[in-house]
Amino acid sequence: MKKNLLVALALCLGGVAQAATLVHNVNGYTLNGSELEQFVALEFDDGKVTRLYREAEAALASRAGERIDGKGATLLPGLIDAHGHVSSWGRALATVDLIGSASEGDAAGRVAAYLAEHPDTDWVQGRGWNQVLWPGKDFPGRAALDAVAPDQAVVLARVDGHAIWVNSRALALAGISAATPDPDGGQILRDADGEPTGVLIDNAMNLVYGVMPADGVAEFAALQHTALEDLARYGLTAVHDAGISAREAAAYQQLRAEGRLPIRVYAMLDVTDPGNDRYLEQGPLVDPAHQLDIRSVKIVSDGALGSRGAALFADYSDDPGNRGLLLQTREELANNMHRAVAAGYQVNTHAIGDRANALVLDLYETLNSDPDSAALRHRVEHAQILRPEDIARFPALNVIASVQPTHATSDMNMAGDRLGAERLRGAYAWESLLESGAHMAGGSDFPVEAANPFFGLYSAITRQDHAGQPPGGWLPQQKMSRKAALELFTRGAAYAAHQEQVLGQLQPGYFADFILIDGDYFALPEAALWQIPVRATYVAGKRVFPAAGAGPT
Repeated sequence: MKKNLLVALALCLGGVAQAATLVHNVNGYTLNGSELEQFVALEFDDGKVTRLYREAEAALASRAGERIDGKGATLLPGLIDAHGHVSSWGRALATVDLIGSASEGDAAGRVAAYLAEHPDTDWVQGRGWNQVLWPGKDFPGRAALDAVAPDQAVVLARVDGHAIWVNSRALALAGISAATPDPDGGQILRDADGEPTGVLIDNAMNLVYGVMPADGVAEFAALQHTALEDLARYGLTAVHDAGISAREAAAYQQLRAEGRLPIRVYAMLDVTDPGNDRYLEQGPLVDPAHQLDIRSVKIVSDGALGSRGAALFADYSDDPGNRGLLLQTREELANNMHRAVAAGYQVNTHAIGDRANALVLDLYETLNSDPDSAALRHRVEHAQILRPEDIARFPALNVIASVQPTHATSDMNMAGDRLGAERLRGAYAWESLLESGAHMAGGSDFPVEAANPFFGLYSAITRQDHAGQPPGGWLPQQKMSRKAALELFTRGAAYAAHQEQVLGQLQPGYFADFILIDGDYFALPEAALWQIPVRATYVAGKRVFPAAGAGPT
């Protein structure tokens, strides 16, 4: 009897080994805790890593039934974007792209070109304009859009998503006139006669959004699926979706049920959407396979620096009398935080200006006097402009700094104008946060920035744009090492989602989420880092890019 059991056990173990997959002939890197490890082959079975091989000779002895030749590629843990907007990325892929537009006229011309291809459109949407890059740096006006779209409503989001540029048709449909007051936490820009110019900032945007046709669950599911498939080609194996509506949550659940989530999603509920109250009542939704976790909320405290909506303690250096916008009162912020914590949800609060960051940290300090709240690992999304004395509060309060490195290199052309030299000491201070001992996570804030995580890695390491400017980097004392930057988009992001025991590194028992890239991330010249091509992306051992049927890597 004992002999038969041993034979059965041997057959069982042999079957498991034969079912495993070996990825060999690779230059592999992974974090093991805070240490960087190298390997030449990785074995996985049933979606999880079973072994790393440090030597090629040892890998030859693997009994894996399937072998993938990495052809000398570098293998890294799958990259995680800790702050993006998935539905908006899907929409950006299908609407007017204003990224890089050189002027107001150029942007309006792109609207005209879109309408020539989509003449039956009633609402023209787009995003990506940035007046800071235009001659004169002035905000645009409705007249340029009226000239190309007199009959359709046009709604174009600024690159940061904190302002929209609309035409007269959209203003009329929203009932916005010279008599319309600014809403709390918002601003209607006006001309010398008091008439709306066509630019609406922060909460004023809701006046137009409230009259636009609403997407249903099916429409959101289509946007999400398109976006997630696109994100996989950049080497992303997971994304934290920052602020989803109840319909978006339902769309994700539909995709999960249909087995159509190509990469992992960690969702933050928009706490201001009444439809999400039912999710708060149910409590956190944690997927055993971590394909879709819904266990956090997103709260927005202030606006953005580019539209002068970030809440500052002192006036904007280039706009005396303006200190930005708090989008919720202290009492409203506190109430939203408390009701989320009471439901067991992590709280992730957008804060860009120094006044907003200090306020959010004050509220977190109160929340985290309760150990159960502290265990939820609350986050500050952006943590962009900090007073130096507030940097040390992140580790002291057990608060995660969720940062987007490309914001520094995108904003360097105007941050000094907005803030002045003294406030830059605590601005975009990623290395200072790291040295403080704070937990950190890295993301992009797509579609505000490009979704390619190698852009973020490059920005964190060099503090330069893609042309290598400025020489030596902007605020170079805040440069990060290559290992620290990689950790932002792997272990750090996994920790920020309560997933550090199964994601963020490649060790036995962890999910086999990995990417194959051309070039050695740790050896390439810095200037080449943002250009690294991704050969293949795997989630739980399944290749999701190139898509099935697309041929070998």
